[in-house]
Amino acid sequence: MIQAILLDLDGTLLNDEKIITEQTKRTLLALQEQGVKVVLASGRPKRGMIRYAQELKLNEFGGLIVSSNGACVTDASTGDTLFEQAMQIEDVRSILKHLEHYEVIPMINDDTYMYVRDVFEGQLEVNGKLINIIEYESRGGQFQLREEPNLIEIIDFPVHKILVAGEPSYLRENATALAGPFTGRVTSMFTAAMYYEFTDFGIDKAKALRHVFEELCIDRDHVIAFGDGHNDRSIIEYAGIGIAMGNAVDALIDIASEVTTSNNDDGISKILERYITH
Repeated sequence: MIQAILLDLDGTLLNDEKIITEQTKRTLLALQEQGVKVVLASGRPKRGMIRYAQELKLNEFGGLIVSSNGACVTDASTGDTLFEQAMQIEDVRSILKHLEHYEVIPMINDDTYMYVRDVFEGQLEVNGKLINIIEYESRGGQFQLREEPNLIEIIDFPVHKILVAGEPSYLRENATALAGPFTGRVTSMFTAAMYYEFTDFGIDKAKALRHVFEELCIDRDHVIAFGDGHNDRSIIEYAGIGIAMGNAVDALIDIASEVTTSNNDDGISKILERYITH
């Protein structure tokens, strides 16, 4: 018997068209009808997750939204914040100052705006394609864009994470230098080839859920988790059953209990159908 299902979004719950397939949706709705709690756990800010939570009716079934890689947990039914750990303001300012020396695009957000230094500097080549990463992130998060040439001066709100975008090869070459001065002060990691992120020290998706699941009397041995990226490692290790998508990074596949098919082939549904009571 499973009590909860943990789902990463991009590359896991969502296919490459950023859609939840009908088969996967039916499976998750059926399990919620049986009393299983569905938890969306993503690096995305909460604003960029709400539409998917509503599509799966988490607000009706008491599901949870774990946003910004675990910096915040929200009750989808009530909107209440169950856990929150923002970055220290001085750390945010120091990191943003440090990033000025690199060819990267830092992005931060509050509840309404995504703030960038220059709205026209967002072009990146990823997998041979030129994309506007600022437009991609602002639309995905449902944010209004706001240009602030000096991001350091505007920090007067809780910052859950600093999203840093860059050419994948450049980020790989400079990741150690980007993170170096802040080792032991904040948590930093790749969340995709073109993304490097900073959160408060010790933050990950599983830490947030340990706190909340204790209150809800959910046993980790009765939790199943799905993921595809480096930032999903904590939930794959935490859950009694950790499932790597077929499109997951090798490091996640190596530690998973099982590997399913890809996010484009209903990999979640193919595992969860075992648990539906007919």
